[in-house]
Amino acid sequence: MKTAALFVLVFVYWLLHQDFWFWAAADPLLFGFLPPGLWYHGLYTIGIAGLMAILIRYAWPHRLERESDSE
Repeated sequence: MKTAALFVLVFVYWLLHQDFWFWAAADPLLFGFLPPGLWYHGLYTIGIAGLMAILIRYAWPHRLERESDSE
């Protein structure tokens, strides 16, 4: 169940990366100078960093750590 949920989460983030809704938009500018595509990818990058933290916490193969420590 956990693996399926993580897979769905990664897939959703992959879909969100395809930001086709901001391709032709130049407004509204955030802080007066950031176009929508740039601030969207800034927020996306923060979200993907959180996703990577979740994946490391719940999907990291701990047997690799044990094998590394035993050598």
